[in-house]
Amino acid sequence: MNQSFENRVAWVVGASSGIGAEIALQFNAAGGIVVLSARNEAKLKAVQSRLKFPEKSMILSLDLEDQTKFSEKTKTVIDAFGKIDFLYNNGGLSQRGEAASTALEIDRRIMEINYFGNIGLTKAVLPYMQKQKSGHIIVISSIAGKFGFYLRSAYAASKHALQGFYESVLLEEAKNNIFVTMAYPGKINTEISKSALNDQGEAHGKMDHNQETGMSVAVCVKKLLKAVTKRKKSILIGNKEIWAVHIKRFSPALFWRIIRKQSPT
Repeated sequence: MNQSFENRVAWVVGASSGIGAEIALQFNAAGGIVVLSARNEAKLKAVQSRLKFPEKSMILSLDLEDQTKFSEKTKTVIDAFGKIDFLYNNGGLSQRGEAASTALEIDRRIMEINYFGNIGLTKAVLPYMQKQKSGHIIVISSIAGKFGFYLRSAYAASKHALQGFYESVLLEEAKNNIFVTMAYPGKINTEISKSALNDQGEAHGKMDHNQETGMSVAVCVKKLLKAVTKRKKSILIGNKEIWAVHIKRFSPALFWRIIRKQSPT
């Protein structure tokens, strides 16, 4: 892994906690340069202080809802390091609310952050990757990007949309030596459930059992970075829950019998 990431530049979005923070830590420990982005600068500084090589890093605040700043932010990274080798599109917002009781504006906000914010940043970065004739975009989707689930209608929709977009980018940008890896984490021990929006648009505020008992974030990211070095187009990451994806593909009737019995939290 060290050889692949040594002095390479990775822009990590959603780097203030969870999977994004761990990507920054492991990539940097392998000798890579990391740009840490999220809304909360204090949390980004806390992550930066844990880096093995903090001198090989930069903090760049970023709000995925404010897409007018994406070109400016991208130029800041290029001016600092001259290139962007990896873009880790990890930022996003989860959901804990039934579709029928969730106002449309909440669906729109989740889609704005998870889909338009994600692809908007990619569109800002792509011209530079095209010019350098290289680049690797890593998209942190979710197992909910493979099937819908209780309390996740807008979240699942946003993750399904990412798959269609990035499979198209993968095909279109092959001529420019730009690659895409789609990651589909299952139950990972992060605090994503705490900030998830309920049907009133408020933070769920709870650490769900599914997260508490999930795969450690360190193991998750280790698997992710291994997939990146192997240039895998997609990877499912998790424990036994990821088998649901295979069951749905090969035995849909069995899948629906199993999934309806699963706890949403």
